[in-house]
Amino acid sequence: MDLSVMFFGADVGESGHARAYEDVLALAREADRLGFHAVWTPERHFQQVGQVFPSPPVLGAALAVATERIGIRAGSVVLPLHHPLRVAEDWAVVDNLSHGRVGLSVATGWHSADFVVRPEAYEDRRARLLRDVPVLRRAWAGEEVELPDGTGALTSVRTQPRPVRERLPLWLTTSGSPATWETAGRLRAGVLGAVVGQTREELADKIARYRAACAGAPEQGGTDAHGRVTLMTHAYVGADEAEVVRLVAAPLKAYLRSYVRQTSANRTADRRTAELSGEQTALMAEFAFRRYLRWGSLLGSPESCRKMLADLCELGVDEVACFIDFGLGRDTVMAGLRRLAALRKDV
Repeated sequence: MDLSVMFFGADVGESGHARAYEDVLALAREADRLGFHAVWTPERHFQQVGQVFPSPPVLGAALAVATERIGIRAGSVVLPLHHPLRVAEDWAVVDNLSHGRVGLSVATGWHSADFVVRPEAYEDRRARLLRDVPVLRRAWAGEEVELPDGTGALTSVRTQPRPVRERLPLWLTTSGSPATWETAGRLRAGVLGAVVGQTREELADKIARYRAACAGAPEQGGTDAHGRVTLMTHAYVGADEAEVVRLVAAPLKAYLRSYVRQTSANRTADRRTAELSGEQTALMAEFAFRRYLRWGSLLGSPESCRKMLADLCELGVDEVACFIDFGLGRDTVMAGLRRLAALRKDV
């Protein structure tokens, strides 16, 4: 099982956005030095949560030249917001800059505000993603793609530059729906999900569904018949449990509260979420934090995190993407990364 790092930070605070990018680059360089498998960055727009991540390929290009070995991953590209040929072009640049280290997870998107840049794509965003994945794969592989040009006439084009690798490492992002896990399998794509929000038994069932769908799917320029399961989880490995609670509680609960506020701002969200009081939101954050400590996160001592990694490995997880930028300072995150790296040999 591989260990990667993932960025998805919330409010940058008084330090500002420039310092946030410096932190991302510094932490990615350290993860590269420590031997982590990949670094994942998201796509977010107009929100507090993830506010420094509106353009994964731009940041990916910076990460490509700042690191030497670590994989450069988008987690995720909101595919309905973009033309698939532009996605192929942008990430082929990053693939060349990184000498073939690119991988993409694509998502339908969910927040209505994100789609102010392409409102016509919101309602049928799932259908658009399923339509565009084959186009993206063909363009990446160097095939000609026939589409209407500015006059409406069909024109065959081939994207440039050519990527280093002809086969695009591709994942499908899921918020937890078993149907999305099965869709990823049928696409012969990896699946990118989260550990939290489900029981161990539910996770085992989704992995089994995914493996079966992948095994039964035809070859289509994607993963092999086994597939690849990548799961995100909050991560900070402390010296002991008491240190972790002391350091993590306040920033993680603040992050969780900001996430609830973002969810409530979605036009299609359950109105009950929008009507939560500040006290109710704080109680939800406290409940989620305590749940994370019990199962589903890498928040704990080296021994407890070693056990969690072993459990995920037993479930059949191929890669754990460790979410590290949820409010801790750079030096604290660095120390946690080094302790986590020490556990890599066990998984």
